[in-house]
Order: sequence, then structure tokens, then C-alpha cells
Amino acid sequence: MASLLRKLSLALAIALSWIGFALPGHADEMDDILKRGELRIAVQTQGPPVSFIDRNGKRTGLAIELAEMMAKDLGVKLVIQDYDWKALIPALLAGKVDMIAADMAPTPQRAAQLLFSRPMFYQETAAFALKDSPLKTWQEANAEGKLVGATQASSYAAAAKRYMPKATLKEFSGGTVDVAQAVSTGRIDAGVSDVANIRTFIKEYGNLKILENAMAREPLAFAVNPSHNHLKFWLDNYIEVVSADKRLDELLDYWWNSDAWEKDHK
Repeated sequence: MASLLRKLSLALAIALSWIGFALPGHADEMDDILKRGELRIAVQTQGPPVSFIDRNGKRTGLAIELAEMMAKDLGVKLVIQDYDWKALIPALLAGKVDMIAADMAPTPQRAAQLLFSRPMFYQETAAFALKDSPLKTWQEANAEGKLVGATQASSYAAAAKRYMPKATLKEFSGGTVDVAQAVSTGRIDAGVSDVANIRTFIKEYGNLKILENAMAREPLAFAVNPSHNHLKFWLDNYIEVVSADKRLDELLDYWWNSDAWEKDHK
């Protein structure tokens, strides 16, 4: 009897497996994107060179051009939705967008909520202050009585808390632009951001300087819903493809590693 039951169980398992092969595949997020004909991304227009509005009123930047390239290669339309930094993750988790296309670091806390692509590029986190400030290094800003600013809920704020615990941190919900304005007008002693952003602010405001010694180097990636494994694997594969054919290097050289973009967009 036991032998017969084992044979019946095996026969049932084989039958079910064949039924599974015969059924049409379940539609996933990539099917939805292709059928919809749209790739929806969440961005934060916090300023160049990642995502911003240029002198012609066109939204552009490293993340935007990379997403445009993705959509073109997929044969779909790119739909851009703009959010405050703190609203990016809620928008993704609510299904309003397919991915977050921003300079977001895959911190352990964020990776517990989201799926991140492999890193697309890296940034150095640093501090900046008024040009005539006596501060020379970020370590000097790590002192009681010093007021330091960073984007709310950002990796910059996390770096300030970690490396500058003696200073008082003020978080700005409007993004790094608000931090730069606060430093420029003397409302705070120093700000924390990435080197690329700081260089831009130094040129824009004319009265800022970058403080010596980078705090940290961190990877930056795009993020998708935690249940969207196919899209995450597609992103990883895409980064491999555009790295191999040098298109990613070209974008990074133009937007991230130089100020060549300024003459075209500012």
C-alpha cells in the first residue's frame, strides 16, 4: 500500500508540473511596463547634476538621461514624477512609480524596504561652509555650538549624525538646495552633501568653499519595489550592458566627473 501511495504521489507531482508548464506565465512588473508602454520614475529635482530644470525649462541630469536611455532601449515612454526626497520611497511602495531614479544610497535601512540595483556610480560625502569661515576641515565643524545642515532623511544627514555627533544637526525637507542657501546666508555653520553638488553650489553662490577631507564614499543606485525581482534583475543586466558598451561611462564623464554639462544647460 505504501509503495502504491508513493507511486500515486509521484504521478500526481509530475502531472502538476506539466500543468504548470502548460499554463501561461503570470504577468509581472516588466510585462506591466511593456503593456502600459510607460516606464514611470520618481525623481527629486534638487539641483544639478543628477536631476534639475535647465535654462530652457527642460528637465535633465544624470539620472534623467540614464532613465531616458532605459526607456528608449525598452521601447516605451518615460514618465517622470517629481517628489520631495522624503516622499520618494512612499511613492514607490504605493505603486505610483516603477522605480526611484535618484542619487540614493542603498543603506541597510533602505535595503530592508526596497530592492536596489547594483551601484551605478559613487559619490564622496563632504562638508562645506562660507568661503570666509574659519573652518578648514569637517572635523572642525564637529563641535558643540556648531549648526550643521543636511537634507532630511538622507544619507547626508546620516553621515552628519555619524561623523559630526558634537554638532547640532538641522534637517531640511526641501533638499540640498535649501541647505546651500542656509550656509550661504550664514544661518548655519556648515552643510553636508556630495562633492558634485557642493562644486555646483560653490559656482552658483560664489561665497562657499568645500571643507577638507571627505567623510565617506558611498554607492548610488536606483530602487524598485521589494516584490519586483524581475525589474531589479533587468536593471542589473542593463547596467552591465551600458557599462560594457561605454554609454554609462560617457554619461558619468559628462555629468558627474566634470562640469562639461554647464555650458549646455546653465
